[in-house]
Amino acid sequence: MPETGNRALHIAAIAGDGIGPEVVDAALPAIVAAAAGEGTSLEFTKLPYGAEHFLQTGETMPDHAFEQLTAEADAIFLGALGDPRVPTNEHARDILLGLRFRLDLYVNFRPCRLLHPDLCPLRPPASGTRHIDFAIFRENTEGLYLGRGTSSDEGTDDEVHVAHEVHSAKKVERIITAAFTWAHRHGRSRVTMADKSNAVPAHRLWGRVFDRVATAFPDIEAEHRYVDALAMELVRDPDRFEVIVTGNLFGDILSDLGAELVGGLGVSPSANVHPGRLGLFEPVHGSAPSLVGTGAANPMAAILTGALMLDHLGLPNGAERLERAVRSALAERITTPDLGGTYSTTGVGEWVADRVRGD
Repeated sequence: MPETGNRALHIAAIAGDGIGPEVVDAALPAIVAAAAGEGTSLEFTKLPYGAEHFLQTGETMPDHAFEQLTAEADAIFLGALGDPRVPTNEHARDILLGLRFRLDLYVNFRPCRLLHPDLCPLRPPASGTRHIDFAIFRENTEGLYLGRGTSSDEGTDDEVHVAHEVHSAKKVERIITAAFTWAHRHGRSRVTMADKSNAVPAHRLWGRVFDRVATAFPDIEAEHRYVDALAMELVRDPDRFEVIVTGNLFGDILSDLGAELVGGLGVSPSANVHPGRLGLFEPVHGSAPSLVGTGAANPMAAILTGALMLDHLGLPNGAERLERAVRSALAERITTPDLGGTYSTTGVGEWVADRVRGD
């Protein structure tokens, strides 16, 4: 990770598909302004990879582009991937999952923080105020998403598919350790691990490793939930959770549930990281083809993703300025139609950028 101080950071931007280019263009001015406030300039190199490039060239993420990223970029900023013209989504898998696996970005970090009380779809608690603020640590390089398995007799009545779910002790240990370490550094008092070990014997590995790692963090409560019970409890009492750590598939599902609790995918950032290495940062709202060109796409998730990127790059004050500006926009109803506002994608981005510059 580069040292802080008057410097330039090189960011590879993959705008991707659908609303990706729109939200990236709307978010970048605010992110640049936040970094400038810490004496750091951001130099963005826009890469063409996405559905259009794939349809024209057959390329997804060529080796030379990957080598350029690892040699020159300090971070990768991704808009969105997915296009109905590529129904198999092979380009998206090669780019997104390919980067995760090839860069060994084993932490998928999804903060679920309620930035304005009106965004939560749940009824208020007895106290009248919700304080939802938890982070999900999703193991990002194993599980079912490795795509290992076998298929036979496709298209017949005897069709069978077998998917291999992979968990290894070392990789389970490092994601659990990352969750506890983050909790310790951020003053969190509880880490919850979710699995389905009562039905899937392989998940017992998670319990054994979790118990062992927890002994190194005696100041943090370690608790276990079966994933189905956790899903119910997140809806009933989301305020009590602080850090959740789980496998790839369950983390994917729980992260979207968490996002909906705090306002939806339009305000939900994510980071794919390996501490100390090149990271990949992406809003998780998808490419939303129906919104392309309407000016209605919400850029807040992309802006908040920029905050995660700045924090990872050693610019925590810039990250805080971005989040404060988004909070202010929500409080003043400077939002796109998905959040009940009348502002456009560009309008929200410009307002947030101006707020960051004046902070």
